[in-house]
Amino acid sequence: MELTILNAPKPKFIPHEKISRNTPILSELCLLAEVALLRFSPAYYGFGVPRGDGSAVVLIPGLVCLDAMLFELHRWLERIGYQPYYSGFGLTADCPNELARILGDVIDRASAETGGRRVHLIGHSLGGVFARREATLRVEQIASVITLGTPFRGHVAHPLLFEIGEWLQQAIRERRKDVSPLCASTMCGCEFGRSLQNRFPESVRQTSIYSRNDGLVGWHYCLTGIEGVDVEAHGTHLGMPFSAEVYEIIARRLAEAKQ
Repeated sequence: MELTILNAPKPKFIPHEKISRNTPILSELCLLAEVALLRFSPAYYGFGVPRGDGSAVVLIPGLVCLDAMLFELHRWLERIGYQPYYSGFGLTADCPNELARILGDVIDRASAETGGRRVHLIGHSLGGVFARREATLRVEQIASVITLGTPFRGHVAHPLLFEIGEWLQQAIRERRKDVSPLCASTMCGCEFGRSLQNRFPESVRQTSIYSRNDGLVGWHYCLTGIEGVDVEAHGTHLGMPFSAEVYEIIARRLAEAKQ
């Protein structure tokens, strides 16, 4: 269901601060049901959704997630007529600057292999932050960005996510001695961190899919407040890449994006 956010509160983006929020984390257990129900949906098999035009779609996973966790979405996009690509991250657990470099190479390859056409980006959770960042730097190369449960307006999440983030920061610092002590934190002043302040380009179509039942991030911080951009789905944060409802939204928004 599409929701026009005209009078909704627009939280200030807080780039250097963490806000813990007791989101309904137990709702994430419904992920198993979402995965199981996906194959019972006609949309999963390509029925009732717009067909793709062969353009490239790059999929970007969330925090400490594998590219392979987006395999269902990857297979489905291929089934309905797109050319999907994984981000190349493997596991999203490295210096953001390095991950951004890898993602940039994949976007270049995806564009080249589809005849120089503009590329679509789909990012789940943290992956959506990478997607939006690339759109600000590659305006002529990106056709659209779709984020799934991405709190790009501020670092607002369940305390568990912050604990995972702190573990990741420590692991990166121990493994890579060439990075800042603040690497992978909201305080890092690296190129990646600074670029998050870039203005999103009007020429790139954006879609923010969010759920009020999100058990990990504050859904209010997933909203742009721009008419026609924010689209509500019903389900869990972890289940968005396996949600038939989300697939239907993605198919429609990709078809509407101009090449």
